[in-house]
Amino acid sequence: MSEVLAKSRIGDHRPLLVGIGGTTRPGSSTENALRTALDHARSKGARTLLFGGAELAALPAYSPECQARTEGQTALVEAVRQADGILLASPGYHGGVSGLVKNAIDLLEDLRADTRVYLDGRATGCIVTAAGWQGCNSTLGALRSIVHALRGWPTPLGVTLNTAGTRLFGSEGECTDASVHQSLQLLAEQVLDFAHAKRLARSL
Repeated sequence: MSEVLAKSRIGDHRPLLVGIGGTTRPGSSTENALRTALDHARSKGARTLLFGGAELAALPAYSPECQARTEGQTALVEAVRQADGILLASPGYHGGVSGLVKNAIDLLEDLRADTRVYLDGRATGCIVTAAGWQGCNSTLGALRSIVHALRGWPTPLGVTLNTAGTRLFGSEGECTDASVHQSLQLLAEQVLDFAHAKRLARSL
């Protein structure tokens, strides 16, 4: 992943959006939603990187006293360090963010000494899937609070997907619900618009 990142930034000034999220289950609604948003951002001219369920599951448990980092941990931190915008996607487990996603977010403590500390100056779009609206809404609130704590800018729109008894994605991961698809596209556009605005402000 880090090699791809290094190659993608050479002579390429397109905004970089990094997606973090998913579950341990391949083809999860959470990761499909995240991919849908990133695909739309890419169609709008962004570079994108995805750290999905497989990548997150391979990360060791975050330990603040341990300074050693695996290749996967280094790749995630470096991607966020260079990112112009972030997309976070979590299932709602017992009313909150999943341990898998929270572990990845905890790793961003490595950005505490950066000039752009944590998520400072970066818009962050939040996506939540849960089997019921209560879990969707409580988890979205928790995810937004985490973004605030990391000095990021949660987008005005947060996307919640109630998966109870509803199939929102096809066998190939494509979004089959028009309203959900539109919401994920809008979320990606809000993150990308903010990234463009921040880049313009820095150039003035």
